[in-house]
Parts: sequence; structure tokens; C-alpha cells
Amino acid sequence: MSTNWKIKLSLYINYFVFAILLNSVGIVIAKSINVYGVDEKAASILEAFKDLPIAIVSFFVASFLPRLGYKRAMLIALAVVFVGCLGMRFGNSFWSAKMMFLSVGVSFALIKLSVYSLVGVVTDGPRQHSALMSSVEGFFMVGIASAYFLFPAFYSEADTHAWLNVYLLLCGFVLLSFLFLTLSKVQIPAPTAGANWKEDIKSSFSLIAIPLVLVFICSAFFFVMIEQGIMTWLPRFNEKIFSFSEKLSVQMASLLAISLAVGRFVAGWLSKKISWAVIVIGCALLSIALLLAILPQLKVAATITRLVSISDVPVLGFMLPLIGLFIAPIYPLLNSTVLSHLPKNLHSPMSGLIIIFSALGGTLGSRIVGILFGEVGGVKAFYVLLIPMVLLIVSVLVIQRIIRRKSQSVAAASANIAA
Repeated sequence: MSTNWKIKLSLYINYFVFAILLNSVGIVIAKSINVYGVDEKAASILEAFKDLPIAIVSFFVASFLPRLGYKRAMLIALAVVFVGCLGMRFGNSFWSAKMMFLSVGVSFALIKLSVYSLVGVVTDGPRQHSALMSSVEGFFMVGIASAYFLFPAFYSEADTHAWLNVYLLLCGFVLLSFLFLTLSKVQIPAPTAGANWKEDIKSSFSLIAIPLVLVFICSAFFFVMIEQGIMTWLPRFNEKIFSFSEKLSVQMASLLAISLAVGRFVAGWLSKKISWAVIVIGCALLSIALLLAILPQLKVAATITRLVSISDVPVLGFMLPLIGLFIAPIYPLLNSTVLSHLPKNLHSPMSGLIIIFSALGGTLGSRIVGILFGEVGGVKAFYVLLIPMVLLIVSVLVIQRIIRRKSQSVAAASANIAA
């Protein structure tokens, strides 16, 4: 549908910008500590300001969104995040950072819910739908990696506040997306009445009574604790432990985003040949092995000399971000497994639970690492992530056992009917 190129371009820009903003929390935490003088414990609250609004808004607005209209919801989201970015640029404070991430969380919930619906409107047939969805999600991964290069590009030794100018550029992207979306002539079907939000809540939480869902929720919770604990605090970890300059710390953290993207691509190929449980457990064990191999060799840098060039980075500095290769396949495989073993009518409420507990896991993981970072140091804080890794393996084994029992029960029932 060539007439819809404006709205398609808006979708690309939206996901690109929000990927940058969502995954800049580790960068802003480091800046909050260095520029605004807050400690690690206080700075870790930024993750909650980002993640909890995503969970809350997604859960309560999903049924109301059809009444509001998807295009209108996206325009509102873009306006909110535009104000949030301007507030960060000119507010220049830790409080401004909190409000900015609050606006990002609220807006992204509206954007994500709307994008998934609009893709079906601007495409014809399953192949076009799959192609556009894949490319939009691809832009999200590009945005994640771009954040680690875009922010350092605005760093200045002479002006500690120059980095805030990145938000003016992001405002420009948001404004461009707003204009493309406003000028698009896409015909969106008239919104129909959504389900009652109380019924949505009831149907979602009733799923917890299903053993498979309950254990899956725990495993998703543990995974996001691991992922966000590492991703959020890696820039600060690089700065304190490896003695990288602030700019180099962020740039080296980009290796984690790149390894996450590569890991998910490889997992898609491996999942066609190897059992999902084998991949997930194997990846978790490799992640544990990598941390146990690297962390004992690290300690807080004693030298005041900062490393500023990639050529100065030690081997361990390159090895730690490679954990992304091993944790990347876990989350999509867990989601695919549990959804494929539930009736299709339960996929929507299940998605609500995934969003909620993923957000809670990310917030808690970042908060715990942040508190421990200030109390016992970065190395010991990262050791704590071994606990959810072990619990994740246990959860996967339980999920596999539940699925096997379910399959055996179905097979036995079929045999009885045949007899």
C-alpha cells in the first residue's frame, strides 16, 4: 500500500527513537551520578520510572485504546515524549530525568499497542505484515545500539552539560514522526468498543492459576532481572572497574546491544534444530560460566588514569559484554514456548502478564544492582545476578516437565478415545 509510506516511515522513526530513549537509562544513571551528584542507590530509581508506567499503561489502556483510536494515541504519545525530552534538556536535573523517563514509559506503552494494530492496517496479507513487523523490530535493535554512540557524540570535557543537547536532536525526530503521522491519509477502521478493563484484569490474573503460566511468569521475571541489571549498569561498571573514560564506557556498552541482536538471530536458526529447553539452559549455563570466569579477575580500578581509546581496552573489557550472546535467546524462546502451549484466546491476557512481570523484573533487577553497587561495589553486585540465573534454569526445567506431562495426558486421552 504505497499511499501509506508516511505512516510506515513514522512507525520506523517511532521505534528507533524509543529504542534510544528506553535503553539510555544506564547512560543517564551514569550522568546523574557524575553530574547531579546522586549515589547509585538513588540513581537506580530511574529504571522504575521507565518500566512501571509501561506495565501500568499497557494493562489499563489496552481495552480503551480502540475507542481512542490508534493514530490519535500515537500522536498523544509523541506529544508527551516531546515535552519530556524538552523538559530534560532545559530542566537539567535528576528530577527532570525522572519525569523524562516517566513520559517515555507512558508514551512507549501507547506506541507499542498502536503499532501492533496499525501494521495490519497498512499491509496486505501475512507476508507484508511479517515483513513490516520484522523491519520495525529491526529498527528497534538499531536504535538500541545507536544510543551508545549518539549520546557520547554530545559529550564535552569543557561543558559537563553539553550531553543534554542530544535531547534536542531526539525532539527533532519525534517532531518529524508527528508530522508524517499527521499528514498520512491512511484509512483506519472506525474504532469498536473494547472489552471492559475490569474483565481484562480478571482474565489476565486468572491465568496465574495455570501452573505453566505461573512458572513462566517466574522465569520471565528472573530473565529480565538479569538483562536489565547488566544492561543498565554496564556503563557505570566500565567506568568504575575498568577505569574507562565516561565516553568510552558508554561506547563499550554498545557491544552488549550488538551481541544481544546477534544472539537472537543465531537462536532463531538454532531453535529449528535444537530443543528450546536445551538452548535456554545451555545459554544460562554459559552466562554463569562467563561471569565466573571474568568477575574474579576484576576489582575497582586503583589508578586515576582514564582509558580513552578502544585500543587501550583490556581483553576482559571486550569479554563481559559478550554475555549478550548467551542471554539474548532466552526471552523470545520462553515467550514462544508458553504462548504456543496456550489457547489462542488466552494470548492477549497472557501478553498483559508478560508486560507487567517483565517490567517488575527489570525494575527490581536494576534497583538491586544499583543498591549493591553503592554498598559493596560493582563486581560483587554483578555476582548477585548469578542467583536469578540459577533460578531461571530451575524454572525452565519445571516448565519442560509441565509441558511433558500435559503432552502425555493428551496422548493418553487420545488413546482411550481410540480404544
